[in-house]
Amino acid sequence: MGNLADKITNWIRDYAVNNGLDALCVGVSGGIDSAVVSTLCARTGLPTFVLSMPIRQKQDQHTLSVDHCISLLEKYDNVHWETHDLTNAFESFENMFPNADGLTMANTRSRLRMVTLYAVAQSNRGIVVGTGNKVEDFGVGFYTKYGDGGVDISPIADLTKTEVWALGAELGVDQRIIDAAPTDGLWDDGRVDQDQLQGLTYAQLERAMYLQDMLDKTANAAEPFTAVDANETRLLEQYRAIRKPNLHKMLPIPVFKK
Repeated sequence: MGNLADKITNWIRDYAVNNGLDALCVGVSGGIDSAVVSTLCARTGLPTFVLSMPIRQKQDQHTLSVDHCISLLEKYDNVHWETHDLTNAFESFENMFPNADGLTMANTRSRLRMVTLYAVAQSNRGIVVGTGNKVEDFGVGFYTKYGDGGVDISPIADLTKTEVWALGAELGVDQRIIDAAPTDGLWDDGRVDQDQLQGLTYAQLERAMYLQDMLDKTANAAEPFTAVDANETRLLEQYRAIRKPNLHKMLPIPVFKK
């Protein structure tokens, strides 16, 4: 994993330098994905702005975010930490749209954070670095369109969650972050990712992605892939059910052609 960490670090640095950019900006949530990405950005040596953006946040989530930012400050002199409490801004939106459902307001939290990240990035001639992994970005589309999906580059979007956890351990990420149940932190009730993904774990989602990929690759082959038992058939059905309504996030914006 050490070699992978170096490759991604160099990739981030090269992109910024080749495009005449001065800084990197990352939202830090207290989860493994943002912890890994912010660490990789810090390793580039470029000015790296790490942002904590609580919105009525569960205290344990905010504590992990703050502790991670402090650890980066202690290890890297190019890191700048900012905390922007967006609770008042979010509650203003709540008051404006009293009939909005829970999902709408959860996505609003994510989009407020995106706006904040871009305000800091643009003020420092920088870019917003995404924290989505392969399962979220290209598997089930488990992210907010123009929220945490609104980024300039995505350094871990080709890594599964399992690979991100392993990379986090290699980078020395706080074990509490590695062990914490993955959550998007967008709900007052503190629900975790598994609650929102039909009860499926990331290991199950990764297995379903592999099975679907093999089925797609061998669909027209002389010996198509068929190693799917009844349990894995049900797993694939669940995976497809989660993925289908989110496909619009993963496809180009439709454009009418005259």
